[in-house]
Amino acid sequence: MQLSTRLSAVAELAIGARRLADIGTDHAYVPIYLALYKNLDRALAMDINPGPLQRAQEHIRQYHLEDRIQTRLSDGAAKLRPGEADTAVIAGMGGALTIRILTEGQKNLESVETLVLQPQSEVEDVRRFLHRQGYCILRENMVKDEGKYYPMMLVRRGAQEMWTDAEYRYGRHLIREKNAVLREYLQKEEQTYRKIFAGLEGKTGDHIARRRQELTEMLEQIGAAERSLGM
Repeated sequence: MQLSTRLSAVAELAIGARRLADIGTDHAYVPIYLALYKNLDRALAMDINPGPLQRAQEHIRQYHLEDRIQTRLSDGAAKLRPGEADTAVIAGMGGALTIRILTEGQKNLESVETLVLQPQSEVEDVRRFLHRQGYCILRENMVKDEGKYYPMMLVRRGAQEMWTDAEYRYGRHLIREKNAVLREYLQKEEQTYRKIFAGLEGKTGDHIARRRQELTEMLEQIGAAERSLGM
């Protein structure tokens, strides 16, 4: 089977998993791929909605993996039982929802050793949350798929020193590894913010001043990341 660029990168971070919980599975493409090609022993494809689970079941049957991949109706990790998974994937949903799933499913995820997270938004908030909760971000990747940018991370429990504001916003590992997609993303972000800043010229008022300050801080973080990337 052929995965999208985004899902292929997510699956790559999950290689090595033997028992996978794919939370918010949709089509179950990631566990199917890992079971077919990467020695995944068994998986749970979990979703809050019956529709996606029905599609997942159809795809699982298509690849004759009914004995290795089970579907389960679940709000986040609520129906995950202890010891069922060593790795959990939470991909393709907003950062706030990712944080909610991790918070509400804390007990259910206690026996999970590794998390693969791909929040669609509020990525900085997710990184800060993970550090507050005693998680260590081990690896990061960022890919571009159909014109959109997707950062993702491999996470385990463990102490980690605080990052800089730029690192929380754009990813310490992405910056240090000089990720090419991040480089492109930063250039686009800088152009966008400078255009917005230029549009405020000649305007006055407290809200304009606050917006200028916000944009200045964003541009400073972009600059810090770009300098680390050697741009």
